[in-house]
Amino acid sequence: MTPARRIALGSVGLAALAVLLGWGVAGLEPFGHYPGPYGTILNAVEPQQRHAANVVGAVTFDYRGFDTLGEELILFCAIAGVAFLLRERREEETSGVRDRVSSDAVRAVGLVAVPVVVLLAIDTVLHGYLTPGGGFQGGVVAAAGLLLVYLAGDWRSLRRAGPTTLVDSAEATGAAGFALVGVATLVAGGAFLQNMLPLGTFGELTSAGTIPVENLCVGLEVSAAFVLVFLEFLEEIMSERAGGA
Repeated sequence: MTPARRIALGSVGLAALAVLLGWGVAGLEPFGHYPGPYGTILNAVEPQQRHAANVVGAVTFDYRGFDTLGEELILFCAIAGVAFLLRERREEETSGVRDRVSSDAVRAVGLVAVPVVVLLAIDTVLHGYLTPGGGFQGGVVAAAGLLLVYLAGDWRSLRRAGPTTLVDSAEATGAAGFALVGVATLVAGGAFLQNMLPLGTFGELTSAGTIPVENLCVGLEVSAAFVLVFLEFLEEIMSERAGGA
């Protein structure tokens, strides 16, 4: 297919998509109008039932925890697929590639930012069921913090900060940990992912029963997944550079 035909076909597809999106947006309820009872009911019953100050966190890790497990496994399988397709022995090919940042200012600012971003990620994960945030959001922030090691240093620095074997194990542990919480509740005689731990005091880190455990597992799996995909794509880029040298 010629470039002109590809552009024409793509333009038709984009135009059709724009029409569908416009149609969907036009059919939405007015801003601020909520016609369903789901959120209202949860706001009323969740503080007593789950003791999680963030109702969204309770929905994610408890009321609809099985959906979250599916989303986590989708991410796990997607990252595993990327690693399977890209991973190969490339150490010898890339040993001579140099990509070190030469600007001292960039290196200094970037390296100072690393612990700040990682601490922000930890706070986002730990308080995900008390304030806006959670394992998914905090995991992405943590991965961004490690990516700063590459942006402020070089590819080898990132590999040392997040060895592939350790990252692989962390991703698998996070994904398996969430599922094992559900299995443990079944063994204890409850429903899958049903809370079986003390709810604690509302608004404290020790509240919400099993929700903090599931939240930590998701944070570990998401952060490791993104770091792993960063490593794999960077490995691929460095391999291509070595091949073209």
